[in-house]
Amino acid sequence: MEKKPLVYFLCTGNSCRSQIADGFLKALGGDKYEVKSAGLEAHGLNPRAVQVMKEAGVDIASNTSDVIDPDTLNRADYVITLCGHADEHCPVIVNRNVTKWHWGFDDPAKATGTEEQIMAQFREVRDSIKSRIVRFVQEGK
Repeated sequence: MEKKPLVYFLCTGNSCRSQIADGFLKALGGDKYEVKSAGLEAHGLNPRAVQVMKEAGVDIASNTSDVIDPDTLNRADYVITLCGHADEHCPVIVNRNVTKWHWGFDDPAKATGTEEQIMAQFREVRDSIKSRIVRFVQEGK
């Protein structure tokens, strides 16, 4: 069996954006890719991220919030950062064959306002990430 390319999504806390990307790629391209996500720190899975993904038909409730694993980082085929902080502070990648991209998205966990406004921000980020994942699965980039 051919080895699936490993896609490693990185964010600051591995609580929202990287979890959403992880969930969508597993759902839309899990047959083509091995998918993992992590953060510079582990902030725990954000309940609002779980809720908006459930609305989109993807269950990430059993995902864990993990810190970047150097071994996983260095065997990844794709390292994709989803926030500027992770992009700027990503550990050095020894693997010279890795494709590293930065897909910047606003942090929905920093949204303010009413619960309805906050959830609207989570949905907007979720939908933007989904669009980017669909393109990645279709075009491989």
